[in-house]
Amino acid sequence: MTWFTSTRPPRVAIVVLLLVAAASFFAYHRLLREEPAPYFESAEDHFLYGSIGTEADRGLPYWIWLVLPRVFPEYLPRPGGYASLGVLARDGQEMPIGLSKVTIGVPRVGINCAMCHTASVRASRGDVPVIYPGAPAHQTGAQEYKRFLIACAADPRFTAGTILGEIAKNVRLSLLDRLLYRFAIIPGTRRALLRLRDDDVPLTRRPDSGRGRADVFNPVKFTILGQPIDETIGSADMMPTWNLARAERTSFHWDGLNTSLREAVASSAVNEGATVWWLDRDAVKWDRTEAGRQSSLRRVMEYISALKPPKYPFPIDAKLSAAGAVTFASACARCHGAGGNQTGSVIPFDEVGTDRSRLDAWTSGAADKYNAYGDRHDWKFSGFRETNGYLAAPLEGTWLTAPYLHNGSVPTLTDLLEPPESRPRRFWRGYDVYDPARVGFESAGEDAERAGTVFDVTQPGNGNAGHTYGVTLTPGEKRALLEYLKTL
Repeated sequence: MTWFTSTRPPRVAIVVLLLVAAASFFAYHRLLREEPAPYFESAEDHFLYGSIGTEADRGLPYWIWLVLPRVFPEYLPRPGGYASLGVLARDGQEMPIGLSKVTIGVPRVGINCAMCHTASVRASRGDVPVIYPGAPAHQTGAQEYKRFLIACAADPRFTAGTILGEIAKNVRLSLLDRLLYRFAIIPGTRRALLRLRDDDVPLTRRPDSGRGRADVFNPVKFTILGQPIDETIGSADMMPTWNLARAERTSFHWDGLNTSLREAVASSAVNEGATVWWLDRDAVKWDRTEAGRQSSLRRVMEYISALKPPKYPFPIDAKLSAAGAVTFASACARCHGAGGNQTGSVIPFDEVGTDRSRLDAWTSGAADKYNAYGDRHDWKFSGFRETNGYLAAPLEGTWLTAPYLHNGSVPTLTDLLEPPESRPRRFWRGYDVYDPARVGFESAGEDAERAGTVFDVTQPGNGNAGHTYGVTLTPGEKRALLEYLKTL
């Protein structure tokens, strides 16, 4: 009986402590331990596949992400997996463009900048798409991607048994990993996606954004910034992210709501799920120390600062273009030419006259809250503001920024030079076959309907009025101007 009075812990207790310690270590290793994000030597590859810190808070476990299109194909617009949502890919790369993979306990998939800022173009239906980093992702359904994930989680079949059964067709997980997926990772992922559904509920009362568009700021306004839920519609076209260090670029986003490229990049990461602690670690102060040089967001900023707009890939009539340059100088350069006295500035709504829904979605209260976000951190925001109009951006690479206007309500440059009443009332967005004659993407016909989403200008936020500059030019002047715009 001497063991009973011994000061040494009973053997059973020691075993229990060891088991608890082992379980805790395993849980930490499989749920929390973060490995360094993959490093891409190429700045372009970093932009396309690198992490901007969205995996920890909103990342989806890789194996679950991989099998969802196979388990729930009925929630996709057509066969083809994530590609059916307009998500692009390149041969030789594990991940699609716009999606990063980082191990935080288990490999997780997050969104990066390229999801909304990389385009595909084909000259004809049978061609291999050409990928253009930095271009507006006219073919991608960012909202569709999120709602596909939510629909999967809301389905009663989103169970450990179903998901693990499909995962087993791709990889043999260890017994401990299978237990962790069954009792923690899969149920936790479902709960997280259903919380995302709850955040999305206010936006379901608005028209869908469709391909190539997103409501970027209303979700931030209602969640991160805690602003009252309103009925505003913030859907807008994706913007190009090239040559952003140019002198004429003094404002960012369609309404010029910020004047700092650093803040525009960092807040975009926050909008997609980057956390305060990740921003602290990423050294978004972007100094010249080694930590600053390794900053993921600094690499993105430097890449898009220097990225040049792509050259027009089709033939150009040089003589007609020269005549169009004269028309551009007299009719367009004031707002859209290099050195124009209003290029890069915000044009008042009363002058430009385009749909004002996106303008109304951003408020002074939201700006004040975002400027207070990150208080006492080196990267604290301070440049957010409310404006009264839309940005007059330089027309660099304008051939690749269709559809046009801030809400993407005009399919081609040819249509934009017509009075609003003569512009298409209904067309299809998301098809990547180019129309050189009209300068934009094909937006009618069976192929366009099959590939994209319908755009109806009568829906709230989709108005195609305004920007009547150039509509009174003669047909010859319009043809010449279009030819010149291809050269920019």
